[in-house]
Amino acid sequence: DVGSRSGALKSAASAPSAYPRQDACASQRDVRDWKGDEQMDHGLEIATLGGGCFWCLEAVFQELAAVRSVTSGYCGGNVAAPSYEAVCGGGTGHAEVVKIAFDPAALPFATLLDVFFAIHDPTTPNRQGNDVGTQYRSAIFCQSEAQRDAALAAAARAEAHWGRPVVTEIVGPVPAHPFWPAEDYHRDYFRLHGHQPYCAFVVAPKVVKARQAFAHLLAR
Repeated sequence: DVGSRSGALKSAASAPSAYPRQDACASQRDVRDWKGDEQMDHGLEIATLGGGCFWCLEAVFQELAAVRSVTSGYCGGNVAAPSYEAVCGGGTGHAEVVKIAFDPAALPFATLLDVFFAIHDPTTPNRQGNDVGTQYRSAIFCQSEAQRDAALAAAARAEAHWGRPVVTEIVGPVPAHPFWPAEDYHRDYFRLHGHQPYCAFVVAPKVVKARQAFAHLLAR
């Protein structure tokens, strides 16, 4: 099924030389709450967003000029250092998210959220297209009260645009939820595997939509 990521992962399983095996054991991973080198630059702001498959979000946000880094990972769950398999199983409570380091002077958080709400459907609970499960829920993990206020306003704009109730979870800033980076093979997934059916039929249209709607924000 090219419309769901389970089909893409099945394809990956048939070509192990191209797709490293998932690390099921947390002890084999860096189990620290990911801070990221980008936070050393005090001029940058962090956004943590969930909107379905993190391959899609990563591919879009990597193209924005004011974005310095995008890291796929997991947030909002009740297990430390979850594996991809555990998150997909639905038992950890995590959402697939991207952690974005961006320059707020060039790209206000409100504008970043407008991109976010345009490239996924925030009106479908626990689902994006054929990807179904709580890990695919729409969510914003706020870093500050200012981000929370901006998220609430952006959700209201999105609801007016979609014409249906927005179900995006707006979480925080207290209590804080740790971010856990995804396994290395998820990094730059669309750039490296754009030929895969899932990437071609699901990720690519979102990238094209973002390029058309937000051309003024793209890196030149």
